[in-house]
Amino acid sequence: MVTLVNTLDPNHKSQAASAMQEKERPRHPEKAHRPDNPVQRKPKWIRVKAPTSPVYKETHELVRKNNLVTVCEEAGCPNIGECWSKKHASFMILGDTCTRACAFCNVRTGMPGPVDQNEPESIGKAVASMGLEHVVITSVDRDDLDDGGATHFANVIAAIRKASPKTTIEVLTPDFLRKEGAVEIVVAAKPDVFNHNMETVPSNYLKVRPGARYFHSIRLLQRVKEIDPEMFTKSGIMVGLGEERNEVLQLMDDLRVADVDFLTVGQYLQPTKKHHPVMNFPTPDEFKAYEKIAYAKGFLKVSANPLTRSSHHAGEDFAELKAARKAKQGN
Repeated sequence: MVTLVNTLDPNHKSQAASAMQEKERPRHPEKAHRPDNPVQRKPKWIRVKAPTSPVYKETHELVRKNNLVTVCEEAGCPNIGECWSKKHASFMILGDTCTRACAFCNVRTGMPGPVDQNEPESIGKAVASMGLEHVVITSVDRDDLDDGGATHFANVIAAIRKASPKTTIEVLTPDFLRKEGAVEIVVAAKPDVFNHNMETVPSNYLKVRPGARYFHSIRLLQRVKEIDPEMFTKSGIMVGLGEERNEVLQLMDDLRVADVDFLTVGQYLQPTKKHHPVMNFPTPDEFKAYEKIAYAKGFLKVSANPLTRSSHHAGEDFAELKAARKAKQGN
């Protein structure tokens, strides 16, 4: 899944000036003081071949030509070759700087710049020009905004609906912590899928996701279904962060209480030596067991394997999600 950060701002500095600023501006100032955690060698089931397909190269050129920044590259996503070769795309809105400092994440942290009010129209045009059947809209955390960026999410959804009416839309939102009414704004814009990732089990939150609150995230997903029972909801976690198996199973139960439809489970991969270490690499068989249990607990759709990422295969998964609901309803 290609994640594109829209940087087409007419007031944007030249690439040379931006590159100079990049050298002067630390990417993770809040992580600089942390002790080093050696990056472990990945097991054979996680290693992937270097991308070489012509379509991958075409997508790569499209990204460079339009001066776009990709989370796929910055995070070193193992699926970049597959997804770019399929021209799959998700857009990262509200800038490239996050107000949180999660221990697992490689997105830049700091004080974000102003919101680009032209971004919704730009993304709508991009979705239409690329002919996307399904698009994922995600963002950094924007604790500095009164609504956490919810209105901007709604504006982007509206712009895509106008420019490309047949495109289905999935949002992957932050938690909107202490932003009253924010989730209602996004749900009212009628995305087809509302995704918010739990990321890890509650015992890990203070060290892995310190700016978030586990039960607030559960409540957010539950609130989506209270507002619109027909809207598909989705959440994802990473394993390999030191969680116990029974904690993962309890998290599944908590998500089912919130009536979440779709669960993704993937392997955590450490971005740099300053990030949280990988505690273990569950085998493909262990992921298969999580998938089997999750289906038994009532999820309509489950994707659990070492290379699973929240937006990986999002379009195909959405089609399967709709089919699973119809089958359950006997239609």
